[in-house]
Amino acid sequence: MTGTIDACDTQNPLLFGRVIDGAGGARPIEWDEAQNWTPGSSEEILWLHLDRARPGLEAWLRRQKGMTEPTAELLVSDMSRPRAFREGDALVATLRDLNFNPGATPEDMIAMQLWSDGSRVLTLRRAPQQSPNELRDLFDRGAGPRDAGAMITLIAELMIDHLSGAVIDINAAIDRLEDNAEDLALAVRAREIADIRRECLALQRHISPQHEALQQISREAPEWFEPHDRREIAESISRLRRHLDDINISKESALVLQDELRARAQAVSQNATYKLGVMAGVFLPLTFFTGLLGSNVSGIPWNAEPWAFWGVLGACLAITVGILAIFRSQRWL
Repeated sequence: MTGTIDACDTQNPLLFGRVIDGAGGARPIEWDEAQNWTPGSSEEILWLHLDRARPGLEAWLRRQKGMTEPTAELLVSDMSRPRAFREGDALVATLRDLNFNPGATPEDMIAMQLWSDGSRVLTLRRAPQQSPNELRDLFDRGAGPRDAGAMITLIAELMIDHLSGAVIDINAAIDRLEDNAEDLALAVRAREIADIRRECLALQRHISPQHEALQQISREAPEWFEPHDRREIAESISRLRRHLDDINISKESALVLQDELRARAQAVSQNATYKLGVMAGVFLPLTFFTGLLGSNVSGIPWNAEPWAFWGVLGACLAITVGILAIFRSQRWL
């Protein structure tokens, strides 16, 4: 790489770096050494994983060979929508990974910017991500990819692997709701179904442009992107398409569960309203009868008779039995 930068200005933006040997292994490299790195052989590749929030990084990027000012600005910007394009002999991409940081939900995806000219690979992030760390661990074990194209396709595959876990969790949650339909309270089911739909919509909103970005990589990758890399990225595109289909199915399943829940809630409400109507139908005549006899006016019959209370009580009972008989004959009970 060309150019230098004052460490005081950047506060060292390098999170970690590796010099890939082309045989699956890599050795660590520090920021000072990376400034003037030149490949020791045609198979060596420099990979720098950078914190794009560090001040001064954009100015350093602009001084790199093959890097244009708009691209340098894009790599440190907060534009997180997945995209990819070719710039000369370099590939530029923004991809999204699930968020596994404490206090975050997986669907709050994190953007990672990527730039490579075949001999150098720069990945930039603002918040911690798992995919670069997993790739670094593969190199440290001597099981990493052998070229820049394979690195890019593997990063995409790792992101899709993380997505697979999220899709499996959503499907498991839907299965649990279907299996325990009668055991969960309506409010609990409604809340869980709403959470599932929200997760599906969030993942779909982020994954659809990611699918388009991978297609752009497949179509416009530079010549150093080898045939096997193109086959791998095509397989990643197919996997992502299947996940999108699974998310759509999960969203529809959640909608069906929500409709079923709404129907159950409506049935419960209608049943309660019906019972209240029956009670009102029974007590309305009784209220009228007792209210009439309880009027504080002269001429109320039997008001001085000792049996009057029990007589009124018997009359109320007879009215109740008569009303219930009418309801039953009309199949209202």
